Parts: sequence; C-alpha cells; structure tokens
Amino acid sequence: MPGQTYPVARRGDVVDDYHGELVADPYRWLEDPDDPEAIAWTAAENRLTESFLSKVPAREPIRDRLTALWDYPKFGVSFERGGRFFQFRNSGLQDQPVLYVMKSPEDAGIPLLDPNVLSLDGTVAVSGLEVIDDGELLAYATSASGSDWMTWHVREVATGADRRDVVEWSKFSSASWRKDGSGFYYGAMERPSPGAEYLAQNRVLRVLFHRLGDDQSSDEVVFEIPDEPEWLPRAFVSDDGRYLVVSIERGTFPESQVHVLDLHSPEKGFVPLVPDFSAKIAVVTNVGRDFYLLTDDGAERQRIVAVSLDGPERSHWREVVAETDDTLLEAHDFGGHLVCHYLHHAHSLLSVHQRDGAWVREVPLPGIASLGGLEGRPESEVIRFSTTSFTESGSLWSHDLRTGETALLRASGARFDAEDFVTEQVFVPSDDGTQVPLFLTRRRDVSPDGEVPVLLYGYGGFGVPITPSFSVTNAVWLEQGGLLAVANLRGGGEYGRSWYDDGRLANKQNVFDDFCACARYLERSGWSRSGRIAINGASNGGLLVGACLTQHPELFGAAVAEVGVLDLLRFHKFTIGWAWTSDFGDPDDPLQYPWPWSYSPLHNVRPGASYPATLVMTGDHDDRVVPGHSFKFAAALQAAQGGDAPILIRVETSTGHGAGKPTAKLIAERTDLLAFLDATVGSGRGLA
Repeated sequence: MPGQTYPVARRGDVVDDYHGELVADPYRWLEDPDDPEAIAWTAAENRLTESFLSKVPAREPIRDRLTALWDYPKFGVSFERGGRFFQFRNSGLQDQPVLYVMKSPEDAGIPLLDPNVLSLDGTVAVSGLEVIDDGELLAYATSASGSDWMTWHVREVATGADRRDVVEWSKFSSASWRKDGSGFYYGAMERPSPGAEYLAQNRVLRVLFHRLGDDQSSDEVVFEIPDEPEWLPRAFVSDDGRYLVVSIERGTFPESQVHVLDLHSPEKGFVPLVPDFSAKIAVVTNVGRDFYLLTDDGAERQRIVAVSLDGPERSHWREVVAETDDTLLEAHDFGGHLVCHYLHHAHSLLSVHQRDGAWVREVPLPGIASLGGLEGRPESEVIRFSTTSFTESGSLWSHDLRTGETALLRASGARFDAEDFVTEQVFVPSDDGTQVPLFLTRRRDVSPDGEVPVLLYGYGGFGVPITPSFSVTNAVWLEQGGLLAVANLRGGGEYGRSWYDDGRLANKQNVFDDFCACARYLERSGWSRSGRIAINGASNGGLLVGACLTQHPELFGAAVAEVGVLDLLRFHKFTIGWAWTSDFGDPDDPLQYPWPWSYSPLHNVRPGASYPATLVMTGDHDDRVVPGHSFKFAAALQAAQGGDAPILIRVETSTGHGAGKPTAKLIAERTDLLAFLDATVGSGRGLA
C-alpha cells in the first residue's frame, strides 16, 4: 500500500523493568478495548481495512461462492439417552445449530433447543450440553458474543419448557448429572467485578452441586483448593453413578491428579486415585472400584491401565492396552468394549478391544480422515461417529460392536466434489533434521509450476493435534486453484509427549523453525515462491504467524494472524492467560523470561523492515486471548513497516475467540480473509 497513511496510534511512555531489562510498551493504552481512544482507533482501522478490501474485484464473487457452498445441511452425531435420540442440525445458513430430539436415529424429530431465537444477531450460542440418563432433562449453557462465561439452564425434554434453574458465571466447565436426577455438578469462579468481565484474571475454579429448584446461592461447594488458585478441577459422575470423579490440572500443563468421592458414603471424603502431577491422566471408565485410565505414564504415546481405589500405588497398576507406534488420543467404554481412537501420522484410526485389552478389530475409516463426535453407551453395542477430511464435509457412520458391521448413515452434504481434489502427505526436514508432516491438498489439475498460490496453516502448541478437517473457506481456496498446506508442527499432540515437549518452553523456537521449513519446502519443491505463499493460524497459531513473519518476513507474500497471542510479556495478565505458561514460560520468572522475549511478535518488530502483507483479525469480546494483543501488534507493525505491503487489522463486533460465532459473521469474515489473500498472493481478480 504505497504511501499509505495509517490511523494515528499514540505512543505512550510506559516502560517495564523485566529482571533489570527495560522494555518499552508504547501502546499499553490499547489493552483496554473500552477506552474511547482505543475505540476510535479500532473504528479508523476497520474503515481502512474496508477501504482496501472494497477495491478487490474478487471480493463479491468470493462472498457469493462462500455463501452458496456454506448452504448445505449439517448434522452432528446423534446420541441416546433414555430411549430418546438427540442431534444438532443446521439447515444450511442458520447462525447457530439447533438441537433436535428424535424417537430413533432415522426420525425427523422436533426442535428442542434453538439458540437462534435467543438473540437478534445470532451471537448467543450453546456452549455446553448434558442430557440426564433417563432422557427427561437437559442442562444447557449459553454464552453471549463468543465469551467463555457460561450460564446454565435446565429444560424439560417432554415439554420443551425451561425450569426456573439458572446458574451463572460458570467457566471451562461441563455439567454432570447425579443418577437420581436431583441436580448436576458444574465448575464456576467468583463473579468478576462489574466492568472487568472480559479482562480480569480467571482463578480459583470450584466444583459445585446445583440441586434442582434451588437458587444458585444455595449451591454446595463440593471441591475447591483456595490455596492453589491455578489448579483447575473438573468433575463428572461415573457411568455407574457410584462415584464423583474430580480431575485436576494446573492451567494447561498436561499432568493431572485424580480424586474420587464415593457418593454412597460422601462423609468419607475424596480418595486420591492419582495424587500427584507426574503424568497425563484421563479416566475412561470404572468397573466397581477398578478405574481404567488413559495415561502417558510409562508410555510416550499413551496406554490404558487399570487402577484400584483399594491400592492406587503405581506399583499396583495393571496394563490393559499397551502403547503402540501410533498415538492413543482417546478411549471410551462402549458396549463392554474399549473403543480406542488413534492417530497414525496425524490421521485417525479406530480400534476395538475387549475390557481385558485383547484386540478385537480395526474399524475401517475412509482414507486420510479425522474421526469426530464418537458417541456410544456402556450398555449399547452400537457406536456412532463422523469422519471428515480436507475435501469431505462430514459423513455419519454406525458400527455394531457385536457383529463388526459398519454402516454409512449419512453421506457428506456439501456441494463440493471431493473426487476433483487430491490430498497427499509429505515429510519436510526442519532445521535440526526432524521430519515434519505436511498435508498438501489441491485440485487434480494443479501442478507445481512455481507460481501456485499457497495457504500454509499451522498451530503447534498445547499438545493439540492438527488433523484433516473440512472448511468451506479452504474449499473455495482449492476451487480457485490454490494449494492448501497443513503442517503438523512440534508442540502439537500428533506424536506423543516428546513431540509436544520439543515445541514448548525453552524449545518453542522449534515450532517456528518447523513452519518456516515447510514454507521453504514449498518453494524448493517447485510448487510456489515466497511472494505467493500466505501463512495463517489462530490463537496459538496466531502467535505462530506473528513469530514467523517477524523472524523471516522474506519467506512469505502474506500473513493472516487470527486472535493471536502476540504480546508474550503480558499474556499472563489477563483472563486465563496465566495458564499458558505451560507452553510459553513465565515472563515473571527470571530464568524463563528469555524464552518468550526471544520470539514475542510484538517485541521483535524491527523498524524499517519490509514485512509481508499482513491481516490481523480479532473479536472485540475475546475474553480468552484479549484483543489488546492484536491491537498492539498491528499498531507496532504499521509504524515499523518499511515496505509497500499493507498492514491491516479487522476487528469483528460482538464476537470472541471463535466459538459460537454466527454463520453470517463467519461468512463475512472468511470473505474478507480470502479477498485479502487474493489481492496479495493471488491475482486480485480470483486465484484461478
């Protein structure tokens, strides 16, 4: 954007002392999204971005195609409770999916919960849901404008009427019903002071019991650790109804404790099943007093062990399902079997074992795909699940654990011909020789001519695996002749604990090196060149984009950083940010401070450098990664830009970190993202 004049961002005189090092923070005032000066600045920035995008000829055709392709019926995996079946559906362009109740999985059903009537603009979403075992009552949580704060309600399934029960200020929580139907367990924090709902730190999560019909003020605190404000307990009632199981994590660190309360003898208190933070633990099920745990204790890629409440010491643990070369991602007790979801080079495998661990069979899945929405019951021999890929929008399946038969219940609904596209997986050597998996998806007629527009996506953090998934945005990109490249970076959960550890704390730089190595591969292999390669990521992936574009701006033609963690010296000051020290390190610790300082995008912007075209995207109500990250980074990058490429920021209203964003806003947002890419790494008139 030659000669571009950006909105004035006042430079303040704030300077912080980090362990003897003085660090200026001139845009500190942008951390408060309600500050009048910040509001005026973001409005001016939105006008500038709109002015740029309005001149892109392909923008309206992109919007039309996105809208048309988005408009297909979407079905979640149905689940059964008390003989009733429940399923989320979206007819096509509804802002929020609707929960239906059916007499059978094939029944047309009737709407039970329609979030679209809860707000005029579709920004109130269902953020939590639990149906009691007899199918008579539904506990559901709503969240407004993308917030992580949750408000729980109780609805009668037979009548569709809400009861008087309202539970507010819940967060990072599910609901778990007692088997007698008297109420449910949930997690909540103290109500923040008025005006601080979107910025205040979130600490001291408690487990409470809400008895139906009571006011929330009467809810019983069942579990809390006030002396450990960063411990996050989560509770659920065991399948047999006998126990309340509380799993405790320290922020986002992978290790967890497990404590068990016998609900038949609650006066005896909680018994520690796993008393320390030495391994990753997830409870699969229990058979009497024996609990089956999914763990990385003694197993890099996880295994299942049986642990007795009567002798929980590790020396007494019994291995049930041994570790394999594939990563055991999740396990469930369905129909008297252990149903195990594995990752093989970042795509899904599904296998069935007897309760004693004996292998029964592998359930066939279609090609390079991801498993989603795995549903079943301990007493039912039928499981249901969905599969999706980069080119297939989602198919619904059932599998009979007794006969081994798998049936397709509903085929992919998107009007997108997967046969016209191909996905392959390559392995790219990173700087230290580590082989990094990279999925490449394209139209069959697209070949490596050195000029193919590329959208390179990554995440690389918090042990989260990135697996094949369908996106209407990506589908339009592929239709127009672009190459989609999805990287499986260290820091993720694709290959077990060491893969994760190699991409966090002092090793976080490996993640950025992996991503940049993928960009170099795309040029070296003949697919594209730097000026035609765009990078994209969100949240921790937004950090990835910010770090790579500031470290190696020469590798990219465009960058889109969404809701990114971009100020690595103050991320822990707001909402749940303190929990992320598991990956980034603690800036307040003099020994750890050098790690985030070394790659913090905000603090590594170099005045006069020539940065690629950049679009920063955030939501004004993001209370997970607060918008101040994006505001400050955009202001700093605009001030520093020594080249002609545009530096823009797009701030969406009444949205948060991404969850629950209404379809209308998603289409508008994705239109602008693709239009920006078309104008920068494409032709400006459509990629093809």
